[in-house]
Amino acid sequence: MIKVITYGTFDLFHEGHYRLLQRAKALGDYLIVGVTTESFDKARGKLGVIDSLMTRIENVKKTGFADEIIIEESVGQKFSDIKKYNIDIFTVGSDWIGKFDYINDYCKVVYLERTKNISSTMLREQKRHIQRIGIIGTGRIANRFVVEARSVSGVNVQSVYNPHPNSAAKFSEKWDINPYSDLEEFYKDVDVIYIASPHETHYEYIKTSLEHGKHVLCEKPMVLKKSEAEEVFAYAKEKDLILMEGIKTAYCPGFHRLLGVAHSGKIGSIRNVEACFTKLEDPKHRELIDTNYGGSFLELGSYVMLPIFKLFGEEYEDLRFDTIKSENGIDIFTKASFKFSTGLATATCGLGVKSEGRLLISGTKGYIIVTAPWWKTTYFEVHYENPGEVEKYSETFLGDGLRYEINDFLMQLTNRGVNDFKLTRSESIAMSSAMEYFLKDQRG
Repeated sequence: MIKVITYGTFDLFHEGHYRLLQRAKALGDYLIVGVTTESFDKARGKLGVIDSLMTRIENVKKTGFADEIIIEESVGQKFSDIKKYNIDIFTVGSDWIGKFDYINDYCKVVYLERTKNISSTMLREQKRHIQRIGIIGTGRIANRFVVEARSVSGVNVQSVYNPHPNSAAKFSEKWDINPYSDLEEFYKDVDVIYIASPHETHYEYIKTSLEHGKHVLCEKPMVLKKSEAEEVFAYAKEKDLILMEGIKTAYCPGFHRLLGVAHSGKIGSIRNVEACFTKLEDPKHRELIDTNYGGSFLELGSYVMLPIFKLFGEEYEDLRFDTIKSENGIDIFTKASFKFSTGLATATCGLGVKSEGRLLISGTKGYIIVTAPWWKTTYFEVHYENPGEVEKYSETFLGDGLRYEINDFLMQLTNRGVNDFKLTRSESIAMSSAMEYFLKDQRG
């Protein structure tokens, strides 16, 4: 007898789950299916699971493919189960190619082809359907998005669009999704749009997506003019669609805990915020070549403005930019100085100058310090006048962080925008206004 084992969450049971179990069963004589617990899903970074464990087990049982169903509840259990049940073949979907190659030392590993097109659950009683995501753009952030979306229940990255067919084809082959170079055909295949194209194209893609009735998650900076931000948000509201800017830090649990402590009064009234984010970018990358829309502030400014607007609000009295530029005129280091009625703030970012990337929040009773990378907040300290008095806080940050914004976007779709406090429309508009001023001030 050939024994086969596979594992999964099997939330919102859909056609992809059914086909996976069908193919797994065809590999041998006896199929064991491991269904993950809620606690294990949370520990491994799976967000947004809807169905209870018992519901998910029952849905697997109904297929008739599983000869035995077990519960997966801890790291390392796969190895133990393979030994315990004398497994011949371990199998999972092709989404995880390479992830479980180490198991080849104990049994054969088979990666099963994923189901590209998933439109809904297979269960009539389900109130939620699978959100089919279409990506516009094929750059580095788009690749990271595909990986992170795997850790969010209820979504399926189904299609990619690029006006250059070769780019779309290459991306689709890598991630096993549908390629499009025709925008109209692309829109027919998806429910929601993730825009990860160059900055200057965002505005038109947002408008076109909304015109086609699609919800939109757009990478930062969402747009580069205040009037454009106001226009697209108003249009989304008119069409009863969700439009959200993708600044991953805004949706991460550690950053929210930080804001809660800062606003709690522990450090008194906030009077100064200093946010810095620098990295040494490859000179061949777009950010250091595009003299119109490249540079440090357009690339990283959204991150460093985020805590400033969250802590002081969006109404500043004065804004000044100081920059260091490369030979082609692109800013490789920028310091934006904000003056508010209640305090001061500096937003520092760089692509060609390296500095300590920390976040400092100063108050009348103490200060909060978050070391780099504060935009992936996992640890911060509260200090007081007495140097021996230090409070320490820690929080989990999973993967690349994009899963948090994807999950929040999904929650907004379900609740129609009632959960938009993490990054408000007015905050996104204020960032677009600052971007517009920077472009006028520094590039005419």
